[in-house]
Amino acid sequence: MVSEEEGWVWQQQVVEVTRVCQEQRDTPLLWAVEVSKCLRGAAVSMPSVELGHLLISHLCWSNNGPILWKYIDQAMSSSMTPSLLILALLTSRVIPYRQIQPEAYRLYLELLGRYSFSLALTNTTSTSKKIVEAVDDALQLSKTYGIPVTELGKAAVLFTLTVVSTLVNAVAEDSGLQGRWLEKQYRLGGNVGQHDMVKGADEDVNEKRHQHREHLRRTNIVMAIEMVRKLMEHKKTSTFFRLACRNMTEQWSGLCQRLQVLEAHSSSLSLKIDGGLFTQLVGSIQRSLSLDYQPSQHQAIRALIDSGSRTSAFGHRYGVGRASTWLPFDLFMEDTMDGRQVSAKSTIESLTELTKSLQAVHGASWQEAFLGLWTAALRLVQRERDPIEGPIPHLDSRLCILLCITPLVIVSIIEEEDRILQAAKNNTLGNVANAYEHDKERKVMGLGTRHAALVSSLQILGQFDELLKPPESVVLAANKAALKAESLVSTGSFDGLSSNVGNMRHLIVEACIARKLLDSSAYLWPGYVERLANPLSHSIPVQEFPWSAFMEGAPLSVSLKDALIKTPASSLEELEKVYHIAMNGSEEERSAMASILCGASLIRGWNVQEHAVRLVVNLLSPPIPVDHHGSGSLLEHAPLLNAVLRAVTTHDNVHVLSLYGVVPQVAAALMPICETFGSILPTSPQISSTGEEVSVYTIFSNAFLLLLRLWKFYGCAHAHGLSGMGAPVGTELALEYLLLLHNSRLTKDNEHYQVKESLYLDSALSQVPIPPEDQALGVTSSFSKPLFIDSFPKLKVWYCQHQACIASTLSGLVPGNPVHQIADRLLNMMYWKLGKGVPPTTTSVASGSSSLSSSSGSAGGETSRKPLLTAWEILGAVPFVVDAVLTACAHGKISPRDLTTGLRDLVDFLPASIATIGSYFSAEVTRGVWKPASMNGTDWPSPAANLLSIEAVIKEILADTGVHVPSLVIGGNTPATLPLPLAALVSLTITFKLDKHSELMTGIAGSVLETTAAGSPWPCMPIVAALWCQKVRRWHDFIVFYSSCTVFMHDKHAVVQLLKSCFSATLGSTNNLMSKLTVHGGIGALLGHGYSSNSSPCGTAPAAPGVLYLRTYHSMYDIKFLAEEILSLVAGVVRDFVTMGMNHQHSGQSLGAPQRLKSENVSLENALERSKQASSLGASLLCISGGSELVQMLYKETLPTWFLSEKTKTKSASSVSTLEGYTIAQFSFLCGACTWGVDISPSSKKRAQIVGTHMDFLASAIDGNMSMGCEHPTWRAYVLGFLTMVINCSPNWICEVNIEILKRLATRLKWWHEPELALALLERGGPLAVSAAAELVSSY
Repeated sequence: MVSEEEGWVWQQQVVEVTRVCQEQRDTPLLWAVEVSKCLRGAAVSMPSVELGHLLISHLCWSNNGPILWKYIDQAMSSSMTPSLLILALLTSRVIPYRQIQPEAYRLYLELLGRYSFSLALTNTTSTSKKIVEAVDDALQLSKTYGIPVTELGKAAVLFTLTVVSTLVNAVAEDSGLQGRWLEKQYRLGGNVGQHDMVKGADEDVNEKRHQHREHLRRTNIVMAIEMVRKLMEHKKTSTFFRLACRNMTEQWSGLCQRLQVLEAHSSSLSLKIDGGLFTQLVGSIQRSLSLDYQPSQHQAIRALIDSGSRTSAFGHRYGVGRASTWLPFDLFMEDTMDGRQVSAKSTIESLTELTKSLQAVHGASWQEAFLGLWTAALRLVQRERDPIEGPIPHLDSRLCILLCITPLVIVSIIEEEDRILQAAKNNTLGNVANAYEHDKERKVMGLGTRHAALVSSLQILGQFDELLKPPESVVLAANKAALKAESLVSTGSFDGLSSNVGNMRHLIVEACIARKLLDSSAYLWPGYVERLANPLSHSIPVQEFPWSAFMEGAPLSVSLKDALIKTPASSLEELEKVYHIAMNGSEEERSAMASILCGASLIRGWNVQEHAVRLVVNLLSPPIPVDHHGSGSLLEHAPLLNAVLRAVTTHDNVHVLSLYGVVPQVAAALMPICETFGSILPTSPQISSTGEEVSVYTIFSNAFLLLLRLWKFYGCAHAHGLSGMGAPVGTELALEYLLLLHNSRLTKDNEHYQVKESLYLDSALSQVPIPPEDQALGVTSSFSKPLFIDSFPKLKVWYCQHQACIASTLSGLVPGNPVHQIADRLLNMMYWKLGKGVPPTTTSVASGSSSLSSSSGSAGGETSRKPLLTAWEILGAVPFVVDAVLTACAHGKISPRDLTTGLRDLVDFLPASIATIGSYFSAEVTRGVWKPASMNGTDWPSPAANLLSIEAVIKEILADTGVHVPSLVIGGNTPATLPLPLAALVSLTITFKLDKHSELMTGIAGSVLETTAAGSPWPCMPIVAALWCQKVRRWHDFIVFYSSCTVFMHDKHAVVQLLKSCFSATLGSTNNLMSKLTVHGGIGALLGHGYSSNSSPCGTAPAAPGVLYLRTYHSMYDIKFLAEEILSLVAGVVRDFVTMGMNHQHSGQSLGAPQRLKSENVSLENALERSKQASSLGASLLCISGGSELVQMLYKETLPTWFLSEKTKTKSASSVSTLEGYTIAQFSFLCGACTWGVDISPSSKKRAQIVGTHMDFLASAIDGNMSMGCEHPTWRAYVLGFLTMVINCSPNWICEVNIEILKRLATRLKWWHEPELALALLERGGPLAVSAAAELVSSY
């Protein structure tokens, strides 16, 4: 450590040496030798910060001579003093005096051009900290940028940005351009006192020298511009600018704006400068900001290729094509059509994130993404052309996806762009980085904006004639849409006949116009309105539109009401009028309006459906005065609630609500209804205006059963088992989950209401606000505050009892207990008709005696038969009642027929009791303590009439999909038996009527029955299916198909076979797949047309394997193995394809001359396309099956295990191994992108942890500390491929990862000779990675 006094001594020695050398005109090298002696003698290490300060202070300005500049140059080149420090000191000293010292300014620019591209940024030297502090002090970096400067790399980045900004300001000032846009922090002249300028003044110089200096000043401007351009274009410094662009947006935007102003005003500058210089400079900036990393693994793949044609005979044969890019759309949409599953998340939200992820992953234009959306939705509709009949959503739900959900997804995507552009417009500096991104997007699309991409996609969609054919039930609506366009385009009058053929595009365009995505100019598109020589045979008749009469104030007659229910509204104004009357009209009008709003407008109101959904949800939660106590307020709305609940509980309506993601809001509205109407005693039923009975039990049952339907409670008995991942299968199984989602949405809505300008999608799906006049009166809604399960004590008591019933057997009741008394009263009601006159009671069953209880069974009066109880009291006693009668039946005290009759009477008394009955039976089946019941047709119904045929069809469905299960034995001599609780449950359910008003009760019972039968040993499911097929013959195909799905619940081997069939069907392999599926593969072979009843002698056509899987995975107990199996299938695709290609080649089939993988006779183009298909299919199936949890396991466990485990050694070309690794990389990245998205999202924290762990594994494996079980080309291709896709498609992932992990990974990539990939990784690592990235780029 040099003392202060010693430091003063050697500095004086250096000054003296410099003076002597200047006088003697010694060479810079000799000067450097002498100064080095001084430094070594004083034990001063080099590069020396003090020497840099000494030289610059000596230079400016008392010794401003050419020889001293040469000495400084020598000191920098000899690393005697830090180049970065010298340039920083000169920047702060020279640029402010460039007009007075033009020679010094020129020399400064030359030094800048010589050393700014080769700055030494290693942090290993002992002087690094001193250098950083000195540079920061010289340019005031921390103060200017508002960030601490503690690392050498960050100091270099900020230095470069400061230099360019200062030079740009200097050029503007020297050119005569003044303005507020010149930022003060870069005008360094104000930092130095004017006394330093005196000796440099040139007032007394002669005229000739004055002219020379004027010329020098002008050329310095041009040289400064050239210097900035070189800094922008150089590989190293351009990296600094990209780092600044990403991490210092405001300062970078200001710089870009100033450059654009210079370019715009170049012709009007006082010093005429060629405007082309500024144009070149702006072009250099755009090139330096190219955010796309060109991966080296593409070079590796090119190395696999021999020269030759890109055509291939495999192209058509194996069904490759761009459609596979959008395969996740088809699978996602088809999955939403499983009406048995009610999703609490909006399909709009999920599909929007999926669209954005796929567009980013595949580098597609928005035109391609939108076209992929439209075609996938159209295929979804076409698959319903020959549907099976059953209690599942049908064509209306599929049309909802096409005509409502998809347009709203595009609305969301376009609004996102509008928000970005608006934010950039509001920012005075402008978001130049985003502007460049949009400019790049415009170049890719060739259109301009996402809105233009929508228009183009719809114009191209007109070429898909087969997909655009409307289903029979939609032909009239399509023709009306086409006629509307024709009537506006044509000058002729409308006479009621149309020569137009309407198709699905006409309906799509109308849906887009209704949501303000398009206007009527779309009618002028080429080919949109076409005339035929012959008119349609089914022309459109002129008919009065009922909504017109309603809006004109026509009386609400029965016929008009029925017409309004059957005809969807066409505008929001019509729906709002209905809602207003429903809330404020007479009792008759309110009930009628509720039925109208829940009618065709909710199901088929394709142009206003989102508004209908919003208004229906609000009807379920009428405003309540805040000071109102008791249940009277909701009771006042009883007729309205009864009408809404009766109409909204159909399968199609519930499914529509699920698609729009309003399940949490509906559940929040239902809970107060259940709490209120379940807590009051029933009175005489009210007769509504329509003649329907409005009773407390009816309203409670509809609300309660709908709540359970949304909650999916029926899965609890079996699904409370573990999923194989050590945790319950999803938090959806908790009732609190819906409340959590509701409260989260409530917070989001409150934040939204604070925004003055509401966008279309948010306003369409947000709740109707309470009018100000009602707010003043203290009126609130269940949507206005958070809700918790404790807010509903009666519901909570039942909920806890329900969970206890699942977890353990019922405990005995003490006689005299209130629940015991209620149970006895219910038993008397159920069995008073028994001829024996001895009804079972909880006491008699428990004691084993047959004595009467205190209630006489012979008292057949009305009061005895139907006790006056609240619904919650009844539900609390139902488990004990069912336990009593089931025990009595098991002991022979009552017959199975009496058991069924009594349970049916209980369900008729309170329909909501079916839920508790089913839950109890399901739980008892899992316990396995009941003896089997013989389904012999005497005691219990017999399935013998059709059981064999049912089993045969199930086995054929499985075989046709490539699944063979030896354990499925058909026939045999064993009599058909079911566990006693299951026999009781199926016997009860087959007594139900199948009408529209009982859909909800039947659906709940059917779901419990299916879950229970599926969890029981084979052949319980075929027996149940046979009994229900006997009851409802028209549901035969539906019942048999879903029965075949239950086979996979317990048999993992069958699931693996089905997965293989999905891959074989999609990729076109027919080795082990049925010949009934098309050999060309693709989406059609994977999903087909669902299932049909007209193509097979057995009554069913071969089910597409994809549809079978989508209807199966929900019921699997253990899904952990899916990640490993799907990964293995994806990894094996390339090798299987190469083997198949070689077999074709060896069999004499000519492959032409395509580009081939080295050492293999397979086209690389087709192998890559097959790789994309496999990874897309695998990722889609994995994400749909297990969501975030399964993808997390893939990243943390499955992938590391696969790479580390020893593989069977097979002889193959390195190109095949490389492509295998690339395929796995595509697959794993797609899984993450489709699950977590590519943008910043609420899941970012969890995503960062998982991705960080995976990247840490990659770095550790590259270290060589792990022995990889796969081939090295496979591992290398995976690492490079995965990182490249993350860098180019989802840079947000990287900035969320811990910086130390990124540094480790970047260092390991350098060992692999991949410095550019390492740099691209660090560039996107956020502000904390700036220094590491700068140091890395300076090292090469």
